[in-house]
Amino acid sequence: MLNLIFFGPPGVGKGTQASKAAKHYNLIHVSTGDILREEIRLETELGIKVKDVIASGELVPDKYLIELLENTCEKHKGAQGFVFDGFPRTLRQAEALEEMMERTNCKVAKVISLEVPAEELVRRLVNRAIEQGRTDDTADVIKNRLVVYQKHTEPLIDFYKKRDVFVVIPGEGTIDDIFAAICNVIDNRY
Repeated sequence: MLNLIFFGPPGVGKGTQASKAAKHYNLIHVSTGDILREEIRLETELGIKVKDVIASGELVPDKYLIELLENTCEKHKGAQGFVFDGFPRTLRQAEALEEMMERTNCKVAKVISLEVPAEELVRRLVNRAIEQGRTDDTADVIKNRLVVYQKHTEPLIDFYKKRDVFVVIPGEGTIDDIFAAICNVIDNRY
């Protein structure tokens, strides 16, 4: 089973590259952002609980994301693997994912960290907000999301480096060039 995590701050291109990797390697793409936005759109119990949290640029509480992830993985028991996009974002989430993987005798093969300069991230997020009508990408929320990312998510770098699965890929260039670099990392994972 091939399990991948796409890592990096908002706007770095995780979703685009994770989707391409899922199709290329026949894996299940698990985008917590997409799932949560759908829950909000459908006004589910979870969607109602997390709507204001997401609108402010803060992180959704671990307990909701861990439950969401476990339910999603349970639905796809026979999958060849997963591409996690936007999860984990905290050490507790990373530990929960590791525990879940251990229960099924699996592990994360690679954590692919896309890196882009901060000013480029802001530009991309503002453009995405305009193009996709994403109300969660206002200038103030973008700045807060980047601060939240640094505070809560960057500690995961050491967590995954200790497991020797963390790889940095430059996130600037054409989508296809970035994807080729990602495939090179995945194909040479052993």
